[in-house]
Amino acid sequence: QVQLVESGGGLVQAGGSLRLSCAASGRTFSIYAVGWFRQAPGKEREFVAAISRDGGRTYYGDSIKDRFTISRDNAKNMATLQMNSLKPEETAVYYCAAGSFPSSMNTYYYRAGPYDYWGQGTQVTVSS
Repeated sequence: QVQLVESGGGLVQAGGSLRLSCAASGRTFSIYAVGWFRQAPGKEREFVAAISRDGGRTYYGDSIKDRFTISRDNAKNMATLQMNSLKPEETAVYYCAAGSFPSSMNTYYYRAGPYDYWGQGTQVTVSS
């Protein structure tokens, strides 16, 4: 098993930036792909970004449009999501997830189902 703990959420004005962190403990972090998802009240969980086990490939949701950057440091068991130019509609709880699915399954990165472990989430509020 792996335990995930998100941090870095908070209140920011529209156009501002936040950096979310996901700290992992337990099994070897490098065997897992990492994804970030978000969920706003009354809405379905939405894919934000993902990164492969070795960090060589990254994936982003269509609405992100080069504003967010996902990265990881396997030596530190950490993944981060740098979010720039935030919009009020991006207010949500942001979740970090880890998945052991095969790296070749590119479509799996975008879906919540293939991820095995989830953090408790961190609230991001973007004011207008």
